[in-house]
Amino acid sequence: MIRKTLAVALLAAPTLFAQNAKEIVRKANDLMRGTSTFSLLTMTIVKPEWSRSVSMKVWAVEPDYSLVYVTDPARDRGTVTLKRKSEVWNWLPTVQRMIKIPPSMMLQSWMGSDFTNDDLVRQSSIVEDYTHSIAGEDTIEHLKCWKIALIPRPEAGVVWGKLIMWISQKGTITLKTDYYDEDGTLVKTFTGSALRTFDGRTFASHWEMVPVTDPGKMTILDYRDVNFRAKLDESFFSEQNMKNIR
Repeated sequence: MIRKTLAVALLAAPTLFAQNAKEIVRKANDLMRGTSTFSLLTMTIVKPEWSRSVSMKVWAVEPDYSLVYVTDPARDRGTVTLKRKSEVWNWLPTVQRMIKIPPSMMLQSWMGSDFTNDDLVRQSSIVEDYTHSIAGEDTIEHLKCWKIALIPRPEAGVVWGKLIMWISQKGTITLKTDYYDEDGTLVKTFTGSALRTFDGRTFASHWEMVPVTDPGKMTILDYRDVNFRAKLDESFFSEQNMKNIR
């Protein structure tokens, strides 16, 4: 009887471990995303020869809607990016022009950063479109972390061949993600630090996206404030509102 019980437990262990890994990723994702949010961020684009910072306001209803309004620098003030499900528009106030981003441009850089238009759309879900397994443990920012491997499901239309995430065992805070292409080559890393509490939630407020093949380049995101109780609905995210938002 003891041997039979042990055998059943050993057979069940991988399934339970996978379920735990998925739940960890789900909790970490929900911690930062919220449902309806308003955020103040600064993005710093670093190149070997120069750098520049862009301050912005971001309204979002996850996972389908977001609106980004640039407040600084002066030359970019009023520039707006709207995401509605799988579609992206840009409003350029200097030329009074609305541009819908075609599929052929989804992998192009957003505002010269290491983020793409496709990153804004985020059609793929790190919870539903990947299988999850705990690959080990590590320590980042003095926090003990689960190291979780995410492999895309065969039917999922995702860009990446594999993700490795580091999520703290205390607080389920995402601290690092490695992005691999379909050949298993590391393409970029996204690393968080400077834990802060916004509206009752604690997570990394400073993020660095570093492309592996471009030394000296990175994009930095700094969260200045986040309101997780913003009252927003779908009608807010309209082309007309892109021209009027402040």
